[in-house]
Amino acid sequence: LGPNGAGKTTTINLLAGLLRKDAGEILVLENAITPQSYLYKKLVGFVLERPLYYEKLTVYEQLKFVAAMYNVPRCESEKRVLELIHFFDLGNKKDDLIETLSTGMKKKISLAAAIVHSPKILFLDEPLEGIDPVSAKEIKDMLRQMVQNGTTVFMSSHNLDTVEKLCDEVAIINKGKLVFQSKTEEIRKRIKNEVSQETYQSLEEIFIDVVSDNGEEKRPKKLSWL
Repeated sequence: LGPNGAGKTTTINLLAGLLRKDAGEILVLENAITPQSYLYKKLVGFVLERPLYYEKLTVYEQLKFVAAMYNVPRCESEKRVLELIHFFDLGNKKDDLIETLSTGMKKKISLAAAIVHSPKILFLDEPLEGIDPVSAKEIKDMLRQMVQNGTTVFMSSHNLDTVEKLCDEVAIINKGKLVFQSKTEEIRKRIKNEVSQETYQSLEEIFIDVVSDNGEEKRPKKLSWL
């Protein structure tokens, strides 16, 4: 989590190898990642802020192509692609060109492509943005099932309520720095003020508190003409 410009997308782009880090070290699956690293991507799935598609391919062709790139056996890839198309309610768009689809449908294709090879880690940048509520619920259930089966899901989101309900652990960054990290189940046990012994009631309160600069973010804002 983090306010706009905090570095959420930058972090995921670094993990994806799309940006060069200025300092520090990136470890994925216990291996240091360098600009030359690519083998780790066979075990990882990505949904980026601006996913790239072959716009002139159909939904079916795009997913079959991605499965082939991940070396999913042909007979298995056919099964997985058809299941993914059904799961994401893309059956009636199966043979449509990607360029003709809505933003929400493209996000579903990106999610489908990210999991077609059964990755060990998923890096997701705003994975539910543009997704309708029914599909979002199904996707969240799917992600929880993947976690139960051993997959790590690393996601960024602006939806605090979704994060609080879905995630096992929460980290908040502000201006490129980690300012808060906690197991979700521990959030409401944390003490907000050692004097009043007042506890946080929600992740929203924690978020506002830790990203505030000398209270500036807490002051209500008003427009002069309203």
